Amino acid sequence: MRVLSVVGARPNFMKLAPVDRELVKRGVEHVIVHTGQHYDPGMSDAFFEELWIPAPDHHLGVGSGSHAQQTAGVMQRLEPLLVELKPDLVLVYGDVNSTVAAALVAAKLQVRVGHVEAGLRSGDWTMPEEINRVVTDRLSDLLFLPSRDAALNLSAEGVASERLHFVGNVMIDTLCWALPQARTLDAAARHGVAERPYAVVTLHRPSNVDETSVLRELLDALGRLAAKLPVLFPVHPRTRSRIGELRKLPAGGRKLELLDPLGYLEMLSLVVGSSLVVTDSGGLQEETTFLGVPCITVRPNTERPITCTHGTNRLVLPRRDAVLAAAERALARRSPARPVIERWDGHAAERIVAVVCDDARFDVDGAAESPAAPARRAAAIPIPLGAS
Repeated sequence: MRVLSVVGARPNFMKLAPVDRELVKRGVEHVIVHTGQHYDPGMSDAFFEELWIPAPDHHLGVGSGSHAQQTAGVMQRLEPLLVELKPDLVLVYGDVNSTVAAALVAAKLQVRVGHVEAGLRSGDWTMPEEINRVVTDRLSDLLFLPSRDAALNLSAEGVASERLHFVGNVMIDTLCWALPQARTLDAAARHGVAERPYAVVTLHRPSNVDETSVLRELLDALGRLAAKLPVLFPVHPRTRSRIGELRKLPAGGRKLELLDPLGYLEMLSLVVGSSLVVTDSGGLQEETTFLGVPCITVRPNTERPITCTHGTNRLVLPRRDAVLAAAERALARRSPARPVIERWDGHAAERIVAVVCDDARFDVDGAAESPAAPARRAAAIPIPLGAS
């Protein structure tokens, strides 16, 4: 059997790593194609090395561009490769432009497609990722679901249950594998915040960093938060460029530290020891939930509502007072118990490969493996400063 995986951006790499290891164990020929959607060594090559992913067999070198340019570039360069290699299955990951482009090419060539992290929906059609998710799921033969709510989304769209496999969250596989190494790094000590509370921040979505007034509001919130505890902010290249355009660094002095982008292990080491994470990243919503770290997601919606209904994540609008009030609540009310979410157990990749190699089934309507926590509505909370 020949399986071909297409990846193009940092979140894809973390999903690929455990799947690659399981395919290799089974003796499957696994061809890795890197589209080059993320081409910066700090956001690409370093992740392959840290996660022990073999060097890509093929690199398409697509680079940056508009959504249409990236998608078209991947399709043009991937098609002759699939024609030549004739894989039995193409695996795509997540929701980036490389994901939908690869699914389109494979489907038109009548090659089976498997989508790792299928069925997630934010309901926000202004997000390019939402379009990518819906189109990729429609084209895929095998839909690998990270959580039960994904099945409800796909069922509402009329997707046949035979295509659904509730395998769990493959991102957690990577986290479990990397956690001992991350703890050994002790990144908190390296950044001078060991033995005391600190916050970690990531912001990169256009809705938060491209609008000057919104970015100023968020930077003001971070500066004020830094007056209470150190704030470590690894700055995405896109965000750093926008901050530079403001010609004014956020307040907060030494307690607000703008860092270069971090590798996966160092970032995980910081998150594990943190008291709070402020982000707009999908992956960090999941990682903080698994680790039991309070998380504030600066978005009006999320495609991962289980992190709000059963986890430690809370949505908040990009307003200074709302962010600060949510931070106060999160810091004051951290639960001593770490959430337990069904099939977020470090074995999702094993289930995926069992489906691929053995035609195994992991039905969504099977018995739950852990008691469900009472659901809470996953909605943004613009809480005024000082509210209880």
